[in-house]
Amino acid sequence: MLLLLPPSEGKTPAPDGAAPLDLAALAHPELTARRRQVLTELAQVSARPGATTALGVSDGLAEEVARNTALQEAPAAPAAQVYTGVLYAAAGLAGLPDAAARRAQESVLTFSGLWGVVAPGDRIPAYRLGMGVGLPDAGRLATFWKPALTEVLDARAAGDVVVDCRSATYVAAWKPRTTPGPGGEPPAEWVEVRVLRETNGKRTVVSHNAKHTRGVLAGHLLRRESEARTSEDVLKAAQELVGSVVLTEIGSGKDQTLIEANLLDGKPRGPRTLELVLA
Repeated sequence: MLLLLPPSEGKTPAPDGAAPLDLAALAHPELTARRRQVLTELAQVSARPGATTALGVSDGLAEEVARNTALQEAPAAPAAQVYTGVLYAAAGLAGLPDAAARRAQESVLTFSGLWGVVAPGDRIPAYRLGMGVGLPDAGRLATFWKPALTEVLDARAAGDVVVDCRSATYVAAWKPRTTPGPGGEPPAEWVEVRVLRETNGKRTVVSHNAKHTRGVLAGHLLRRESEARTSEDVLKAAQELVGSVVLTEIGSGKDQTLIEANLLDGKPRGPRTLELVLA
């Protein structure tokens, strides 16, 4: 199984005194040269007037943008602790038991405009950079990363099931190959995760609670006894959650229960869709 996650927008800095980033120690060291290029450009852009506008964030995040100027010297921590958004909290990546943590290190990749991809145990500093940003030399980051990620990840995903919890911005950086490779490599089984809500018999796509629901699924896939190896295995894992309360809405206090999980075929060369229905 290969489980693809987006980064969280907010990131928790490592504690003062922690060792700094070691680029060569990150997963897929083939990406080191590109990582170094983006690090350098990001530091330069972040030190200029108008840096928040250039990076597409509000002025209220100026302090986080300023941290970008010294990322190579900043304290670093495992990515599972730095990424602390809704999806990561729901998955519990930072507190997995030993067996699940080993599975996560082997099968989870977080996509990033700065790093390309990182594994949960990769030590990184807190930073601010989205995949949709364009830098002066690298250009639009999804386009910049695509050829390198294709070379690295096509081989990793060949013959495996890829569970995709990313947003469209990060999907643009790499799409699993669903046809045989040029050397006869087997295709990947690509499964995207979509969350729906049923109200009065009508189903609509969920955006607000989708990250949390995908996180619950990700955590279950990592903790269950047997690893998912096919799209049907992923469906079975999701169906194991049917009937359970996925979340309780803030404000209303209403429980959202997973009532159905379905696996739908997609377009040729595209993903199948795992639909998770809440009510």
